Amino acid sequence: MSEFVLSGHHLTKRFGPAVALAGVDIGIASAEALAIMGPSGSGKSTLLHCLAGIMRPDSGEVHLLGQRIDTMGERDRSALRRTRFGFVFQFGQLLSELPADENVALPLMLGGVARGRAVREARTWFGPLGLDGLEGRRPGELSGGQAQRVAIARALVTRPAVIFADEPTGALDRTTGHEIMRVLVEATKHNGACLVVVTHDPEVARWCDRTVEVRDGVIIAPGGAPDRAEPWRRTSASMPFGGNA
Repeated sequence: MSEFVLSGHHLTKRFGPAVALAGVDIGIASAEALAIMGPSGSGKSTLLHCLAGIMRPDSGEVHLLGQRIDTMGERDRSALRRTRFGFVFQFGQLLSELPADENVALPLMLGGVARGRAVREARTWFGPLGLDGLEGRRPGELSGGQAQRVAIARALVTRPAVIFADEPTGALDRTTGHEIMRVLVEATKHNGACLVVVTHDPEVARWCDRTVEVRDGVIIAPGGAPDRAEPWRRTSASMPFGGNA
């Protein structure tokens, strides 16, 4: 188990008569980007939710850095999601009433960090993610790509061990989605975290180091490193994750 930052062992999950997971084994190594692919209803989102402590598997074990987390109480798992995990969702899920810097600072404030200190820490992510000057804008004043960059900053602000991204480009056009995946993979690796991306899109999966495919609740095709036509890369030394998508 120690070779993985995050791992699931013999995970099962049912919703009534429907089997969502049927004995899944999976592990994510340090600084690895893993894509979990599969059609709608395959079990891939259920797998993410079990790995992230959002729901408990019916049986099996989930380990983070050698510690079993599926047996934790809800309060402890909630704290884990605020501190050791970061999340990027399809529609960002930013709070419309808060400016961008406070959206990024929110996980810190929920963890007890004073507002001023949390906002100062949040603002340090805006330059590297190509968001300079947007700190005071509310989500409705941001483009789709800018909003996802804010969501990425929010996911990274606690310096978590694992970032979970559920269809992170699903609401974006192809060009913007391509740039957001570049930023997401590079920023996550730059900060020493591992990345778990759930997607049905092979173009998204190609940005990751490894892909597994889930169908009918089982992993059917563990894959090696995908061929990338355009590998992620830095755009400039001063803006490591830059760009304006």
